[in-house]
Amino acid sequence: MQYRLVFYYSCLALTVLGCTAPEKSLRDELVALERERVLTAADEYMSADIQTINEVTSPRSAGGPHDFYSEGDYWWPDPENPKGPYIRKDGLTNPDNFVEHRNRMRRLSLIVPTLVAAWTITHNDKYAAKAIEHTNAWFVNEATRMNPDMLYSQAIYGRVTGRGIGIIDAIHLVEVVQALMVLEENGLLKDDALEKTKAWFAQFNTWITTHPYGIEERDNGNNHSTCWAMQVAQYATFTGSDSLLLATKGFYDQTLLPQMAADGSFPKELARTKPYGYSLFNLDAMYTLLHILGRRYPEVWQHPAGESLNIRNAVDFMVPYIADKATWPYAPDVMYFEDWPMRQAALLFAYMAYGDGKYLETWKALPADSEEDEVIRNFFVRQPLLWVKE
Repeated sequence: MQYRLVFYYSCLALTVLGCTAPEKSLRDELVALERERVLTAADEYMSADIQTINEVTSPRSAGGPHDFYSEGDYWWPDPENPKGPYIRKDGLTNPDNFVEHRNRMRRLSLIVPTLVAAWTITHNDKYAAKAIEHTNAWFVNEATRMNPDMLYSQAIYGRVTGRGIGIIDAIHLVEVVQALMVLEENGLLKDDALEKTKAWFAQFNTWITTHPYGIEERDNGNNHSTCWAMQVAQYATFTGSDSLLLATKGFYDQTLLPQMAADGSFPKELARTKPYGYSLFNLDAMYTLLHILGRRYPEVWQHPAGESLNIRNAVDFMVPYIADKATWPYAPDVMYFEDWPMRQAALLFAYMAYGDGKYLETWKALPADSEEDEVIRNFFVRQPLLWVKE
């Protein structure tokens, strides 16, 4: 009762003085927007069984039951040599390749962030407890956990048992880690589970920053390099590796930013057979990386001294084509062109960085979820409530 009276007289005083009540925070706005979507999904996920990669394997994998395995999307049997090495068809996904481990990792990335987002709305610990059950199975429990590497990802039949570009399959762990950090900050993930989960990601980060596959991915020169840096920065934040976080900032300044053209486009993405989808994907990865780095180094949102490139141009280049895809001046994607755009994370993070309402309004008008596997594969920030504190 006392709180209600204080609130009443505070509002009355504001009215008498001609003041207006404070505007809703971004988080309040997002809670109102997301509540029904998040809680509906979270309640369904409360009964979802735990699925890990060790439960299903491929006879083509060179690894063991705890090794993540996937096959390159755009590789197909050679019609002229059906039993020989696969051949590449850029942009065309082979539906017969082994994808179950990727599907299970994506499933984890749907379930855990949704449950933790539900906790941030309700503070009902049942959601947090269920999320931790899933992450313990993946990163803590010896009988079920995944090995902390990607040695056998993006294999190609008859050619290689794994490739550096397979590291991109793990981008879906970035929002899982964001959820884990929310749980840690609120004292819900702690003790042995926290220690072992952090140890897993520290080992994984060591692997992707030192193994030849990781170096290959880092130096790829397109969205793979961006996604490599995004992962390294997020896992370094979670595990407290300040030196690795600083090194990733340097990589962004010296290597990633120069991949952008002066007009804000990404030429290597525009050159692909799915230029629209790849441009959105790289933009989201770049801005997610900036959001991660910006917690410690807010200056990343401005172009470096003496550098003519301005990263804000990247989002401004795509905004008109996100708002109205019919104006896209390049070739349409060979597949899935009709399934984009979504609520691209770059728009939300650009609004948080620059305060321009056009980014947020464009973001809010877009779909938050999709049933299309291609979209789920390339859309990795789905729970904004985990990324916005105020």
